[in-house]
Amino acid sequence: MAHGLEAIDWSAPWLEPWRCLGQQGADLVSHDLSCAQALNHLAKVAKFDAVVFVEQAALPRGMAYEQFIFATGQVPTRNGLHDFFNGLCWLQFSHTKRRLNQLQAAQIAQQGIAAVRGAVRDALTVLDENAAFLQATDAIWAALLAKDWTRLFGELRSEWGQARLLLFGHALLEKLVIPRKAITAHVYRVPAQLANIAEIDFWLASEISPQQLATQPRAHLPVLGVPGWHTANSETSFYADLAVFRPVKAHKLGVQLHT
Repeated sequence: MAHGLEAIDWSAPWLEPWRCLGQQGADLVSHDLSCAQALNHLAKVAKFDAVVFVEQAALPRGMAYEQFIFATGQVPTRNGLHDFFNGLCWLQFSHTKRRLNQLQAAQIAQQGIAAVRGAVRDALTVLDENAAFLQATDAIWAALLAKDWTRLFGELRSEWGQARLLLFGHALLEKLVIPRKAITAHVYRVPAQLANIAEIDFWLASEISPQQLATQPRAHLPVLGVPGWHTANSETSFYADLAVFRPVKAHKLGVQLHT
């Protein structure tokens, strides 16, 4: 069984960075491997040894998922889109994922497991689940922070040709298997000079801190508004939907991870 992976349209523009590994993994799952087995096969071929993917049953009852990964180097993996994309994120962003796991484990060690995660763990979870990383001009970034959609996708539309939005959150990738206009990413700016995923991964792992993530909000972007990511967004009326492209609130500011 393909566990929903057969629904992925690998030609989607936001999946371009994920296509090579993702299609290989999905093909393995379609030939009756579990998601964990398929991801381990990809890891072996890529000589990736940061973690090992195991079946969900390996997670002891009552033990926090993040704590288990930190203690064992094993990632419990269910058969489905969510955990499949999480595994692909580990393969592509191993340093960032390991840093996020270290920070989550440190918070659990300090505060234990409670009904409310707390500001730091919430911020780490948002990044892990729903982040996108933007390399773009100052003008694009400023317009995004201001939610000036008319300027962002009108006057500045041509600048998107030199911009790059890289989706990272595995829940975000899962949601986009069935694209909807309202799907929104939490966007973090990364330096434009970083040339590829490996460089972005190393840089992010060195930059992420709990204090920064807990105290600074993110910019929000309905990702299907990115030029070329939806056929309908060539028309200005696409951005007139105020339920999706909402105006900025005065007290909201965005996070910029670099100085």
